[in-house]
Amino acid sequence: MSLKQEKADYILKRLEELYPETPIPLDHKDPYTLLIAVLLSAQCTDVRVNQITPKLFKMADNPKEMVKHSVKEIEDIIRPCGLSPRKSKAIHELSQILLDKHNGQVPESFEDLEELPGVGHKTASVVMAQSFGVPAFPVDTHIHRLAQRWGLTSGKNVEQTEADLKKVFPRDKWNKLHLQIIFYGREHCTARGCDGLQCDLCSSLNFLRKTPVITK
Repeated sequence: MSLKQEKADYILKRLEELYPETPIPLDHKDPYTLLIAVLLSAQCTDVRVNQITPKLFKMADNPKEMVKHSVKEIEDIIRPCGLSPRKSKAIHELSQILLDKHNGQVPESFEDLEELPGVGHKTASVVMAQSFGVPAFPVDTHIHRLAQRWGLTSGKNVEQTEADLKKVFPRDKWNKLHLQIIFYGREHCTARGCDGLQCDLCSSLNFLRKTPVITK
């Protein structure tokens, strides 16, 4: 067994101890509302998104109702999330596409999801994992940072990080594990609160490490 695999096995065991339950951080009631919430979370905190979506979903919580409202109406509500001109346009356009091409339903494939405006691979992965139970490993900034600090990837880009993590963690653990890593990153191994030497996992996994890790 490689050192990287030994680290991955230890991480899996420790995170399961710390986070046996993994509630989805974004409030939603179905695949459509999750899709919209994840889209809004780009460069915005989950807490802020959860403050905004009740008003948005009260106005429209499905594609048919959403397209009845103008992009400007959507933008006025989601403005606190940032990037509101782009996000509001994407929400309106993807809602129309869902009606035109998918009978008003969120499609259950990466290919169809990633064709929607404003939906990249990470957003599609979250929806596939959390709404449809398809094994996926969405890599956000927390996971990208921690994977480098833990010595599981070189961190060249999020695509490489995703591929490296999928190699060392069991497929049936991906959906829960990506949330566990996010929770740990927010609570213990933050961008400024740890440099690869401070937190429990960083110090345990790399006890010989002397210099801070510069993440990419």
